[in-house]
Amino acid sequence: MPSDVVAVTDRAFARIAPKWWPGNSGAVLVIPRTHVENIYDLSPEDGFAVWDLTQRVAIGIRSSYGCEGTSIRQHNEPAGDQDVWHLHVHVFPRFPDDRLYQRHGDAEWVDPGRRETFASRLRAVLGMPFALD
Repeated sequence: MPSDVVAVTDRAFARIAPKWWPGNSGAVLVIPRTHVENIYDLSPEDGFAVWDLTQRVAIGIRSSYGCEGTSIRQHNEPAGDQDVWHLHVHVFPRFPDDRLYQRHGDAEWVDPGRRETFASRLRAVLGMPFALD
């Protein structure tokens, strides 16, 4: 089991993102378990599962990270800044003046140990299964 997975349902899972932007540590990706390239191909059932888990993750981030808000985004096709060809939703912790959208090019890969720290905090709050079968 990857140490950064925080929640698993029948149709979706959430993991700590492997890349973070400065000031927004612990961002999460919510991902359908079935391969879907983008939102245009997402079934209603998988869409509900992804959105339901996204909401749970956002609530968990807000209560366990000490942030003052969250932002959610999802990209489709090259013109929409999609660069991974499997649908996923980003859930970012937000802080006053964090400049998340002005620092798009500043994302950095994060080592598994740092991701595990945030995963443990979020798992404790979510209380959901987190093993991928």
